[in-house]
Amino acid sequence: MAFFNLTSKKDSSTNKSQIINHLVSNIARGMVSVKDIIAPSFVEVDFNHLRIDDKYYRTLYVVGYPRYVSPNWLYSLITFDHPLYISMFIYPTEAKVVLEDLKKKIAEMEATIENEIRAGKVVDPTIQVTLDDALALQSELAKGAERFFQFGFYITIPADNLEELNRLTKEIDAVLSSLLIIARQATLEMEEGFKSTLPIFYDKLGVWRNMDTTSLATTFPFATASLTRNEGILYGINEHDGSLIIFDRFTLENANSVILGKSGGGKSFLVKLETLRLLMMGVEVIIIDPENEYEKLARSMGGEFIVFSPSSQYKINPFDIEKTNDNPDELSNKILDLHSLMRVIMGELTPSQDALLDKALVATYKAKGITQDPETFANEMPLLEDLYKILIGMETPESKELSDRLEKFIAGSAAGIFNHHSNFDIKNQLTVFGIRDLEENLRPVAMYIILDYIWNKIRRDQKKRILVVDEAWYLIKQKDSGTYLYSFAKRARKYKLGLTTITQDVEDFLSTDEGKAILTNSSLQIILKQSTAAVEKIAEVFFLTSGEKHFLLQCGVGEGLFFAGHSHVGFQVIASDEERGLIE
Repeated sequence: MAFFNLTSKKDSSTNKSQIINHLVSNIARGMVSVKDIIAPSFVEVDFNHLRIDDKYYRTLYVVGYPRYVSPNWLYSLITFDHPLYISMFIYPTEAKVVLEDLKKKIAEMEATIENEIRAGKVVDPTIQVTLDDALALQSELAKGAERFFQFGFYITIPADNLEELNRLTKEIDAVLSSLLIIARQATLEMEEGFKSTLPIFYDKLGVWRNMDTTSLATTFPFATASLTRNEGILYGINEHDGSLIIFDRFTLENANSVILGKSGGGKSFLVKLETLRLLMMGVEVIIIDPENEYEKLARSMGGEFIVFSPSSQYKINPFDIEKTNDNPDELSNKILDLHSLMRVIMGELTPSQDALLDKALVATYKAKGITQDPETFANEMPLLEDLYKILIGMETPESKELSDRLEKFIAGSAAGIFNHHSNFDIKNQLTVFGIRDLEENLRPVAMYIILDYIWNKIRRDQKKRILVVDEAWYLIKQKDSGTYLYSFAKRARKYKLGLTTITQDVEDFLSTDEGKAILTNSSLQIILKQSTAAVEKIAEVFFLTSGEKHFLLQCGVGEGLFFAGHSHVGFQVIASDEERGLIE
């Protein structure tokens, strides 16, 4: 047989063309067959591995199984993050033959137990357990409720080199051991083992184990996580089994969710669709919208669209304090939140500047007669310009520097946006805050102030709500605002709030401690179509298999992975024509 290795030559395209023409000519004359072309250059058979061209292979066969198993118990092996060749051979056995063998085995075990009792010995518990299982199986077989089979289970591990093969073998063995499965290497039978795992039904090893119908059914790796519930809203179709994904996020440990996807992957459509369906379930929805994408939805659903811009009529005073009964240190906490806000506005502060800012904030509230006494919260709240005046009045170089950083918001280009008393309240079931008309560097400030305003609202009036923060990267990219968003996510459950965090800057979002913390504090996670650059980071964080990574790269708009608690499935978003009309 002749072998040709086209890939080993690094000649010009002309030489390759000549080789191909030569091959075609030989095939035409009958000198070379198709088998000659597709056959490997060489096969090397060692006593514990097989080498075919540049690939190494090792086959394991299973000799021991656990006594009790659950459906889809081989899931951890099937989803192992490396390609495996797995073969299962099932041979039906006549019940009459099995019953005769069982009868003999049962008689032997009963005799053994009786002899030990007569001798005054303690009966071996393993013999008693085996006898009980055999009696139960005998009864089921006699009634025809069970059938009997011979079952062979083989695994071939491919690798690029011998070191990788040895490492993968140890990892596979550890996975099998965790399932209480005992496997052996097909020593001196590697060729037979490799052939047994090719998809040609060629069982050359013949290592079988008796197994009944019920036990055999649990080995099939085709079970999928079902996310269909009796309550909740429809998210899409389970692409594994075609079932509907109907879920109520408020039934999880927390109602927080994270949606990750590249631009054009369908993130906004999914959130708008979820918003429509949540509104029908009586859930209040609040959206922070950096690009005014949700304006049409708010108008069509009778919601309220609040625009933030220098000329907008809507104002929020970041110094507002909500009078509540659950926290006696409301003023102290408010000042701490303002510290974070001022760092978002001013940038990094030195320890001495931070200490000076703290004095100025206390003095600002004190000038309005506001102290730790909740009764004083009824007084008029200070404004940003009051803090500005206090800093100027301190007459120190550091206070002068801080006041200069604030001047833009008092008398500069951003004047009038955050320097007024609040003049509205959230009363609509759907409220959208649009901040597209603000400068790029003012958006994190606006998002922080809006979040603080919403926080006061949900503490005052507790009911089921969803807060959507689109393009959360604006907040995450700054340490203080990112920490505040994480704190929001961590405390939301206490006030019946679910936080939805959306971002297309996946790699940057997951590279921050705050982004990872928000992710781990979200019981619902949705990953839509990803870019090549981001999918590796996502695979590392979510422990995705190679198949799931490939799915995220190749899936269409509105497709992705849906994680709910410990279950996750591939899904596709579906919407009615009426819903699409409202959204698009």
